[in-house]
This record gives sequence, C-alpha cells and structure tokens, in this order.
Amino acid sequence: MPQRTPEPESRTLLSEIISTGTTHVGLAEELEKTLDRACAVLEVDTATVLRHEARWQHLVAVASAGLEEEVYQGTRVPVGSGFAGAVAQSREPVVIDRVDETTVVNALLWERGLHTMLGVPMLAGDELVGVLHVGSVRERAFSATDIETVRLLAGHLAAAMQAELLRQNQSATLALQRSLLPGSLPRIDGLRLAGRYVPGAGAGLGGDWYDLFELPGDRVGIVMGDVSGHGLDAAVIMGRLRSALRAYALDCADPAEVLGKLNRKADHFEHGVMATVAYGIIDAGRSRLALSLAGHLPPALVSPGTAAELVDAPADPPIGLTTRPAQRRTTVVGLRPDTVLAFYTDGLVERRDQLADTGMRLLTELLRVEEPEPACTRLMSKLVGSRPPQDDVALVVIRVAGTR
Repeated sequence: MPQRTPEPESRTLLSEIISTGTTHVGLAEELEKTLDRACAVLEVDTATVLRHEARWQHLVAVASAGLEEEVYQGTRVPVGSGFAGAVAQSREPVVIDRVDETTVVNALLWERGLHTMLGVPMLAGDELVGVLHVGSVRERAFSATDIETVRLLAGHLAAAMQAELLRQNQSATLALQRSLLPGSLPRIDGLRLAGRYVPGAGAGLGGDWYDLFELPGDRVGIVMGDVSGHGLDAAVIMGRLRSALRAYALDCADPAEVLGKLNRKADHFEHGVMATVAYGIIDAGRSRLALSLAGHLPPALVSPGTAAELVDAPADPPIGLTTRPAQRRTTVVGLRPDTVLAFYTDGLVERRDQLADTGMRLLTELLRVEEPEPACTRLMSKLVGSRPPQDDVALVVIRVAGTR
C-alpha cells in the first residue's frame, strides 16, 4: 500500500470534485452528482457509496456512478466479506487488481468488467459510516495521491450522510412520539387527569412514554415507561412495547402478569433492549390501585389529611434485563376520594447534580391534594424550572373524584 503523501495535491483534487456542488438538493442527488464528478476527476469508471448498517453488520449500496445496478438491486455486503467488507472491517484503504468471485462478493463488479478497485472506509470520528470504492476497467495503479483524495472524499461524504441521518432521525422520532403519546388524556368517569412530556435537551428525543386507557369491567390502566437510550431506535422500541403492553392488558387482570409477558416478548424479539415500566390498574370503584414496577420509580400518592409519600411497592427487574423468568409482584394500594397520584420518569427527579432519591423526596414535599392540571404546572415549575431538562420528562397526575 503506498504511503500517504502530503495533502495539498489531494485537497486540490477534492476541491475539483466538490466545488461545483449544488445547493438545496437532497442527499441522494448530492451523492450521485459528487460521484459523477469523482469519476471524471480521478479518471475511473465507477464510484459507489455503501452505507454501514451497524445493527445488522452489513453494507448496503445507496449511491453509485457507473454501477447504478448496485443501488437498484439492493446490494448488501456483510462486514468482513469480500472487498468492501474487508475495507469496513479493517477501516483501512484496500486496493485489488483482480476482480472476480475470489475477491468480491457482488457479481455485478466483475460483470461490469472492472480490473482494479480502490476502497476506503467512510469514517465520522471513530464511527464507521460506510465504504466508498472506485473502480477502473483498465489496469490502473492507484497512487498515494489517488488514495488520499478518495480518503478525503470519503470523509466529506461521511459527514454529509451523518448530518442527514441525524436530521431524518430527529424528524422521524418526533413524528413517532407525537403519534404514540396521547395528544390529550381521555375523559374517564371518576378520575381527573393531566400530563406533561418534555424531551431532554442534551441527549435528544428518547423512549419515555405514558399511556392511559380504559379496560373491560370499567377499569383503567396507566403506564409510565422509559426505554434505555435515545433517538429513533429508542422511540421505535417504545412504540412496540406500548402496543404489546396494551394487548396483554386486555387479557390479563394482574399488572405483574402483564409485565411478565412484556418481558418475555422483549427477551425473544428485542434482544439488548432494556426498559423500566410502571403499570397500574385502577378498579371500577376507583378505590384501589393494583401496581407492578419493572425497575421503575414508584409513583407518589397523597390523600386528604395525610402527608404525601412514595407508594411502597417492590421494584422488580426492568424489562429485558434478565432472560430468567422473574417473580414479578403486584401491590394493591387503597385510594380514598380526592387521592392524588403522580406517575413520572426519572427525568423529573434526577439531575447531574441531584440524585433521584433527592428529587423524589422533593416530589413528595411538593405533592398535595389539588386538581391535576395546576399540580402538573407546579411540579414542573419546581422540579424542572427554567433550565432545559437533561433527560426526557414524563409526568401524569391523577385525582380520584370520589367513590361511585
């Protein structure tokens, strides 16, 4: 492999490739135009970008000049296999001067008549974004300047792809969360409800969610959950867990059984996922709450004439934390007329400079018998205040209107 040369000549060639870039076009069009210019400037016959799909550890062709079939036919290459896979695995430039079934996975490359190929990893910091490879149908010795130019181009395209991916993920995550979180809480006889959801400013949108729904027998289910991680993946997992929990809630009257089934589903279909969930059922008489906690923080409760306190319920293992069947438990709590309950995620009570225990103590000091809407406003004002929350904040306040 030729040694890397000083960059000025390579940067001049890179400028020729990207200087005529258009504005206000989508990423796909930008990639195609850039690869077309790369073929002309580098005097090669093909140029292709393959995006790294980290979850499945393969490369998928997303843009090409001179070998568009790779994109149209959905070419996928496992990391570590063939030419492009070797580039991805080593994260170093690779040159081959024999293109056949012994060196490449994709038959399109030798069917195109390519003789020599150069591939470089597309890196954004330490993250592998993909692989950029160029090919020639003639015998071709790629110089150190050629390799450095393609390496610089790969870095430029990696940055553009990462920026577009971040924008798409943020838009998709926001749209998904808006579709799954209640736009307004349901009107339920015997209960008054209010809720808040604020995405964290630091880590981006995540997998916090809350849900309230009516169940057969005039019962009411309430869910507060927090999927580990942030971004689109966490939001997608949140949506799947939410749907699964709703389905199990229709068939099971015991919250612990519902969370047990949810854990089994996550263990089988959502490998590596972890979530904390509080699931409670308020009975038809609005006099009892049956509650099970999967690693989630306990709700706070206050009744007329008593001090607010955290519900004394054991925190069983989070969803997805263990493959062994857990002995999940349900705690039954009595509810009096005008009792107020506050369900929340850790973003409400935890800060970098404040332990969750401290925040929960403050929550119980602040919680009092009042209407849910002003209660939400006051709790958010005191516990979140004027600083953007570092993590997602979800809060639901419920007031029991009276016996029925």
